[in-house]
Amino acid sequence: MTAVSDAERRVLDRIGESEVVEVAQRLVRAPGQNPPGGEAATAAVLEQVCRERGLAVEVVDVAPERPNLRAVLAGGDGPGLLLLGHTDVVPVGDGWTVDPFGGQVRDGRLHGRGSTDMKGGIAACVVAMTGLRREGVVLSGPVELAALVDEEEHGLGIRRFVADREIADRENGSGGAYAACVVAEPTDLQTIIAARGDAYLDIVVHGSAAHSGRPDDGRNAIYGGAAVIASLQRWHEELTHAAHPLVGPPTWSVGLVAGGQGVSTVPAVCRIGADRRLLPGESAAQVLAELRDRVAELGLERQGLRVEVAMSMDMPGFETPSDHPVVVGTDAALRAAGGPGLPLGGWTAACDGGFVARDLGVPTVVLGPGSVNDQAHRSDESVGVAELVVAARAYALTALRLLG
Repeated sequence: MTAVSDAERRVLDRIGESEVVEVAQRLVRAPGQNPPGGEAATAAVLEQVCRERGLAVEVVDVAPERPNLRAVLAGGDGPGLLLLGHTDVVPVGDGWTVDPFGGQVRDGRLHGRGSTDMKGGIAACVVAMTGLRREGVVLSGPVELAALVDEEEHGLGIRRFVADREIADRENGSGGAYAACVVAEPTDLQTIIAARGDAYLDIVVHGSAAHSGRPDDGRNAIYGGAAVIASLQRWHEELTHAAHPLVGPPTWSVGLVAGGQGVSTVPAVCRIGADRRLLPGESAAQVLAELRDRVAELGLERQGLRVEVAMSMDMPGFETPSDHPVVVGTDAALRAAGGPGLPLGGWTAACDGGFVARDLGVPTVVLGPGSVNDQAHRSDESVGVAELVVAARAYALTALRLLG
């Protein structure tokens, strides 16, 4: 651990293992799988946890049983630090050997769905803010935790949050509420300065049904869908030459295919769902336009087929310069808090931070406990208890150094 001041040491001494584990356990034990959503139970636990620790809390319903939550540690009139997280978790799935909602601690790790992605990170944020409050630290601006719904699917929470923030900034005539944003997603305690975005593309091929005994009487939509899928695979291979130095290349992945009504019937419809990972600064609208052009080049209409292409979700990527004061300050705080000393990196996943960077113009990094690659979205998900403590201390030091 690098040098910290006496004032910083007093704050760090208030951030201990037992409290961050307790908060994380309480969050893990609350449901909120997405789909279908229903993050209200997790938000209710988080609200209680924050109020118990003297933080101001605001809850805004984005949809039924789907509330965004903001917890604020008051500071001066200057721009604050935004700690960003989400309350939804992916469905449990199969293959668990422990209770996915038990919050069991074993061999130095907290187990359960969302322990890594990302209730552990939220718990670390709460405990960091608590340490600052208990020490009576005076900051130039507030520290705010925004725990939002629907990050795992369509981003309802972050879209509402950004829209509300834009309205508030206009009404206040301010240049922006935040000096920096730290997204508490799992990064193996590495400071991430670039992340890919994401877009969901939906392709529907329409043909005409017929008896399979005379297949030429119909127009087989699945054959058309197969041509589209093959084109996406070729496109994915072409994109390997467009790699970003930190986040790698943009990618295509077909995740859903559905079509037909029975083996003895020529299928009239084939539906394809594809995931397109975006480079920082890449336009999802441009990708949609390019996809429509590619599909048109297949000439499926000459086979009597009609194709519809739409985008059901887009999430922007972002990149913050490595020499930006927010990057330098956050990474130094992480090292001082006992972080592993990893170099600045990029993230192949996507997160809500892209909206904050693009729409609010806030310099953003991703930094949190746990591994998005080794633990998130897997059975027996877990996070290291020591990582939770380091993350909480890193968030507190970041606030002290950026707003002190």
